Amino acid sequence: MECDEIKRIISRRNMLRRAAAASGLAAIFKATEASSSAQQAAGGRGGGGRGGAPVHYGPLNKYSSPSDLRITDMRAVTVASNFDYNIIKVDTNQGVYGLGEVRDGGSKGTALDMKPLLVGRNPLDISGILQSVRPYAGNGRQGGGYSAIDTALHDITGKVFAVPAWRLLGDKKRDRVRMYCDTTGSTDPKEYGQRMAARKKLGFTFFKMDMRWGTVGDHADAFNQFGILTDKGLGYAGELVAGVKDAIGWDQPLAVETSGNMKPGYPGAPSMLPVKDAIRFAKFYEKFDLAWLEDLFNAGSVWYWQGYKAVRDATTTKILTGEDGFGLEECFQALIDNKAVDVVHPDPGTSGQCRETKRIAEYATAHHIGVAFHMAGSPLGTLSAVHCAATLSSFLAMECHAIDFMSWWQELVTGIPKPIINQGHITVPDTVGIGIELNEPVIKEHLRVPGYFEPTPEFDNFQRGTRGPFPHFDEFGKWVNATESYDK
Repeated sequence: MECDEIKRIISRRNMLRRAAAASGLAAIFKATEASSSAQQAAGGRGGGGRGGAPVHYGPLNKYSSPSDLRITDMRAVTVASNFDYNIIKVDTNQGVYGLGEVRDGGSKGTALDMKPLLVGRNPLDISGILQSVRPYAGNGRQGGGYSAIDTALHDITGKVFAVPAWRLLGDKKRDRVRMYCDTTGSTDPKEYGQRMAARKKLGFTFFKMDMRWGTVGDHADAFNQFGILTDKGLGYAGELVAGVKDAIGWDQPLAVETSGNMKPGYPGAPSMLPVKDAIRFAKFYEKFDLAWLEDLFNAGSVWYWQGYKAVRDATTTKILTGEDGFGLEECFQALIDNKAVDVVHPDPGTSGQCRETKRIAEYATAHHIGVAFHMAGSPLGTLSAVHCAATLSSFLAMECHAIDFMSWWQELVTGIPKPIINQGHITVPDTVGIGIELNEPVIKEHLRVPGYFEPTPEFDNFQRGTRGPFPHFDEFGKWVNATESYDK
């Protein structure tokens, strides 16, 4: 090899190392550098999976320039579903792009509003970008924009450095992620049991049933004057749980969701289930040895750690909540520090997707609290969560709300073996980034709003609310009729 050629290769290697260090990926680069040539020769086959299992990295792009990479645009598309899927696309000046998904049923505007905070920045600066958009995230669907951006940045970075997204988060602790499925309810114990048994035949090994006020049936004695289940109402609920247990086996893990357990339309009813009634519910379910009792107060009650702690301290039934919570410090730390739940239940589409959800999960594990994921998103959001779950020290299972239309759901994407959920598990992808691409014809066939990643110039300027000058008298008593933004 000529001397000039050797110098060029060394210079190229140093440049990539500096870029990796700047984005917090130095360790990843060092781990993959030695095997990059072998990956090229073997079609992208490398090492480093769980227990030494092969990891299929992509070929390193020798013509990329990570230091000069810049975000140029963000666009979105909305796919019609049981919970609409809002998917964003973050473009760069080098052709590589990242996909992300806003929380199911949320608004793509929660991501697009932050477009001006991303354009012009290097997408490899994941932590820096996420820090700048964090003030605009929050509980419920308000966490969706932040979470979608997190996924898109990991997708881009994985593609640039030819590694799967999970490698950006740490070591792979599991090759498959266990799934559990939402199941259509019934007021008939036998029918509910049959529906759940059908899930078991699909290979699922973890189950969840809904116990909302409508599930109990139209029994006059099921609710008191405030729309709260009476002891007889709980008895009807117990018959349904027993019917399901009989069908799937009493040794199988079964969770019960109780969000929406108060019947609406009762004058004077409390805004949320009283703690004493929540304790009564939890103690009733003790005989069923549930995997967990979910969202006793409601899905949005993640802030109410005092109520959950009171219930947990009074029962042996495992207590779970968290699907509407964003951020460790903002939400989950209080639940965990106060040991208010047995299992935290973040939805990565709200909680912060890859990085923040991992922080939450590892903090919970360190405090001997279990971790499960809520999920009602598309394959994109689901696979992003799979990458996160693969790296966790301890993990129970992740939900899927698409089992009844799985044949269509999984066709929304390409690049991953089908069926995506096989025998109740999803295999963790080892391909670069999130590891999937959108199936454009299928997406276009099911658009909620016309337009496929159309330009979004209306989001080019970041709106800071009331920030800026205002009409006032200055310190000399002179009237100042100022209305222009500081940003202009």
